[in-house]
Amino acid sequence: MRQTEVLQEVRRMRFYESYDGWQRGHLTQEEAGRLLGMSGRNFRRYLERYREEGEQGLLDKRLTQASNRCAPVDEMLELATLYESLYWGWNVKHFYSFYKREHDGMRSYTWVKNKLQEKRLVRKAKGKGKHRKKRDRAPMEGMMLHQDGSTHEWVPGKQWDMIITLDDATTTHYSMFFVEEEGTDSSFRGMREVIVVHGLPSSFYSDRGSHYWYTPEAGGKVDKHNLTQFGRAMKHLGIEMIPAYSPEARGRCERMFATHQERLPRELAAAGITDMEAANRYLQEKYMPAFNEEFTVPPSVPSSAFVAWFGGSLDDILCEQYERVVAKDNTVHFEGKRLQIPADEYRCHYVKAKVRVHRYMDGRMAIFHGPRRLAVYDQKGDQLEYKQKQTERLKKAAQ
Repeated sequence: MRQTEVLQEVRRMRFYESYDGWQRGHLTQEEAGRLLGMSGRNFRRYLERYREEGEQGLLDKRLTQASNRCAPVDEMLELATLYESLYWGWNVKHFYSFYKREHDGMRSYTWVKNKLQEKRLVRKAKGKGKHRKKRDRAPMEGMMLHQDGSTHEWVPGKQWDMIITLDDATTTHYSMFFVEEEGTDSSFRGMREVIVVHGLPSSFYSDRGSHYWYTPEAGGKVDKHNLTQFGRAMKHLGIEMIPAYSPEARGRCERMFATHQERLPRELAAAGITDMEAANRYLQEKYMPAFNEEFTVPPSVPSSAFVAWFGGSLDDILCEQYERVVAKDNTVHFEGKRLQIPADEYRCHYVKAKVRVHRYMDGRMAIFHGPRRLAVYDQKGDQLEYKQKQTERLKKAAQ
């Protein structure tokens, strides 16, 4: 099943969940829209389409037809050329008045402004101050997950990072573990532990760490188009990512870490634990179940927004992916290693072919040509299947 079809099916299932919650009076239209990653107004549009066309009305028509409102590329190029050649340095409002009066412009002010900003010909104005208010919890479990890490001396003399993934609606901790350093692999691991047990959440809330987001300017807005490895995986799964722009926005995680830093070092010391492997076992077997029992709160809507994953191998989604071109000796150079592609029945060779290298959380690697996996390698770059056959031949020879 193609990714677009998978995402369409996930959205359809989530619509029925939100529609049922709204019909029963458990969700407002705004909350039902949040469950689908849209506004309440857009949710009402979906309701009208569902009533008029049934299930067919839920399909995203953008996947099958081009927009009639899309401006021709030539027109956008002419607008940019006009501004650069005759009106460079003018503010948008001043330029727009001449565009309409002197050049018979037919587009709206907003369209002209957006196109000039996209071409980086004019700067975006700074946003005005906003009136902020306390954000209520999500009404259903699975509607929003938080993930964050905390560096602390969890055992005497050792600084580890603890990664937690919790539910906004209930504060339930779905995943907790220690790592040497927070990063892409730890984020993948936390989400994998959630998806395998509970399914796909609707949205994911995090800080602006470099493994979650690319931020062109320090302290500025994140780039939602230039995705990190983690961002690419979340987009593939249809999970909306939401960046936090202040410590206060991550208050729920910060308060949880304050509690963990107060309790956990004492519990580990009482259990005589000083190494990471034993500490992670203690988290899974004792600490997290007891913590959830004490601190979990019931959701305002007794239902779940999680959707079961059915789209294939999670390992090949929750991993780092890199494009490479095959060398003349059918090898791929990857981070100082030379990965040999074995002969197969599909092609005579893969010279100059574009392939994709997957690096999994356990350090293994694999090469893909389109959807087909060509070979799997260990951390040193040795082909695993080749090593397995070699071991089998040695065993037969010994017998």
